[in-house]
Amino acid sequence: MRNTERYPIQGNNSLWQIYKTVSKWKGLKNFIFIQITRYSPSLRLKNWIYRNILGMKVGEQTAFALMVMVDVFFPEKIHVGKNSIIGYNTTILAHEYLTHEYRLGEVHIGSNVLIGANSTILPGVTIGDHAVVAAGSIVHKDVEAGSFVGGNPIQVINKTPQNSEGKSL
Repeated sequence: MRNTERYPIQGNNSLWQIYKTVSKWKGLKNFIFIQITRYSPSLRLKNWIYRNILGMKVGEQTAFALMVMVDVFFPEKIHVGKNSIIGYNTTILAHEYLTHEYRLGEVHIGSNVLIGANSTILPGVTIGDHAVVAAGSIVHKDVEAGSFVGGNPIQVINKTPQNSEGKSL
């Protein structure tokens, strides 16, 4: 089960009530800066925007490929360790708006993680250090450190035991 907090709503579906949960101005500001990061080839600029404007926790030497879409409304709930790669056109969500509730959950992506292109990371998941997520995967649950997962929904393809430095045993 993903680690999300649930907020029931009354009346219209929760997406129609989005600006009761987040400021319009925050959404607009975040949207503009996320679009800059999506198209910028500069890894330094992207990480600076993620850390200093969007409030994400991003480790040193982490690389976000072109077209990565981070959560527009709650990017501050995204944490990525050092030396990780987030592949082309990946989406990282920290919220989900449903018909009778909305949910928020932090996303923790460890260090030395590889997320393949066109993957989607759902709210409330943790991806352990040295994990690999195959391209096109939907990460709907936690991924153990050192695991290679893929698919929709994800399944463990290979689990390589590792020592404290991330080296295979």
